[in-house]
Amino acid sequence: MKEYLEVSEYIDWDNPAILELAKKLAADKKKDIDVAKSCFEWVRDEIKHSWDYKMNPVTCKASEVLKHGTGYCFAKSHLLAALLRANNIPAGLCYQRLSINDDGAPYSLHGFNAVFLQDIGWYRVDPRGNKEGVDAQFIPPKEQLAFPINENNEKDFPDILVKPHNSVVEALNKYETVKEVFEHLPDTEEL
Repeated sequence: MKEYLEVSEYIDWDNPAILELAKKLAADKKKDIDVAKSCFEWVRDEIKHSWDYKMNPVTCKASEVLKHGTGYCFAKSHLLAALLRANNIPAGLCYQRLSINDDGAPYSLHGFNAVFLQDIGWYRVDPRGNKEGVDAQFIPPKEQLAFPINENNEKDFPDILVKPHNSVVEALNKYETVKEVFEHLPDTEEL
C-alpha cells in the first residue's frame, strides 16, 4: 500500500495548496470513507472538465489542476489521488478505453481513480464531472463510474496504477490547448 501514498511528479500532494485543501476537506471527518467522499465530490464538482468547458490551459500535475481549476479526466484523477494521499488514504489511477463517438473507432483512454477504503477495499470512483448523460457517484460498495462499457473494442482495464500512464502524460504535456489534446487523445489497447 505504501506506493499508493507516495508523492510523484504528477501526484504532487506535498504542494502547500493541495495540503491545505486536503486538510480542509477532511475537517470534522473521522472515517476514511467520509474523507474520500468529500475529496471525490470536491474534485468532481469544483474542477471544470477541460473539454466540457473548452478551458485552457492544459493541466497534468495535480497542483496545476488545482491552481487553474480545470483538467481533462486524467488530470482531475491526478488531483483526486493527491488529495486522498495527502489524507493518508491509498489512491491509484485507473483507465477505460472508450469509443469517442460511441460508435467504434476512434478510441481514447478515460482516466479515473481507485481508493482503498478500510471497510471495503479498493473502490473505483470517477471525478470526471457530471453533465447530461454522465452521473458518477460515490456510493460504496456500488460502483457508479461516468461511462459504461458499450461495445466489443471498449475495455475496462482492471489495473490500479501508482503513476499516470505514459501516453496520458505525453498528451497532456505535448499539446498546448484543450482542442489539440482532444485531437490527439491518448489510446492504447493494453496498459
